[in-house]
Amino acid sequence: MIGTLLNVITVIIGGTLGARLGARLPNPMRETVMHGIGLMTLVIGVQMALGTRNILIVLASVLVGGILGEWLHVQARLDALGQMLEARFARGEQTGTFTRGFVTASLVFCVGPMTILGSIQDGLVGDYTLLAIKSMLDGFAGLAFASTLGIGVAFAALTVFVVQGGISLTAMLFGSALGAVTRTTPWVIEMTATGGVLILGIGLILLDLKPVRVGNLLPAIFIAPLIVSVLTLLGISF
Repeated sequence: MIGTLLNVITVIIGGTLGARLGARLPNPMRETVMHGIGLMTLVIGVQMALGTRNILIVLASVLVGGILGEWLHVQARLDALGQMLEARFARGEQTGTFTRGFVTASLVFCVGPMTILGSIQDGLVGDYTLLAIKSMLDGFAGLAFASTLGIGVAFAALTVFVVQGGISLTAMLFGSALGAVTRTTPWVIEMTATGGVLILGIGLILLDLKPVRVGNLLPAIFIAPLIVSVLTLLGISF
């Protein structure tokens, strides 16, 4: 859990500093910064998505995950949590962007291979090296996001704590069933590619091109490993 706690601290620091600095930036500059972040988010999403070995697995994961997410109202629940925190902590100009910053940062910080692999390694053998690297990256990303989206980004530390802490705890309890997990493990590859599609959706939101309900696509990340496991059990190559 040390890696998760470190990540939480860097997100809080980065988000808080970004919110304070961003308040001093003129609106055109904030808009340009957000467009730059959005474009880079698209690039990262494409890189992740193209790593798949079978695009049909990613397609099935996104479709099934999207249906499941809509049924569970994941996006609405995330928005409700953000609005609750906004009502409690947002002040002045922060009202209105708080929820967007919280939800966007939560998705960015928790969708990706480093989240899963780092949390599993931390839980299995206490190796938090990968999460330490992720913590530094998230700290700088949080600073950039918060400069335009406000203090809501810092509160994404709550989501990081729950998600990464939950994965690490699960790895501690069921470590033997997971076996050796690396970036080249088949289910990790397809899960990463599926996460890339979600990252693309976040990029579209940041660029104000399309209000994709990325939260409702989150179950796709867990559907991908399930599909790979079923195909492996059936002896179907992919």
